[in-house]
Amino acid sequence: MRLPRSVAGWTIAVFGVLALVMGAVGLLWPEALLAMLGFEIPETRSSGDYTGVFMTASSMASFNMGVYYLLATATEWRAFYRFTVVFRLVTFTVFSLVVLADVAPGRFFGVALWEGLGAVATAAGLWWDARRAGPAADTADGVAGAPAADGRRGPGTPGVEPAADAVR
Repeated sequence: MRLPRSVAGWTIAVFGVLALVMGAVGLLWPEALLAMLGFEIPETRSSGDYTGVFMTASSMASFNMGVYYLLATATEWRAFYRFTVVFRLVTFTVFSLVVLADVAPGRFFGVALWEGLGAVATAAGLWWDARRAGPAADTADGVAGAPAADGRRGPGTPGVEPAADAVR
């Protein structure tokens, strides 16, 4: 696996690794994940308590999401980076509302904060990368995706191929 080639890529990679690890923890030791999030862990579960099923499903989703984020980092899929900014802000909002409505414990706000700060960090990384690349990064020789005089192609960080080429 390649290291990220942009600031935004590093933010996506960090989130991907943490999502992968937290998903694995939830699959292997769900009580530890519940405790970290501030949820109570009863000695026994009553009939009809599907906490284990929910933990398995959400942990598997987190694990898979970590893989998706790392794949996006490896391919420098900048459209995915932009997409995550929007939806991580939505996640921040929903998780914050769940805490404010007393549906989740106060410590769960840490998850909301992580999502919000991650979205802001990725947005800042995208801005920084675009600023560093300059206006020539949007189009090369006036044609989007056309090779520039130095052999680079299309939008993004200098020396980085466009996402469309990476996923073809």
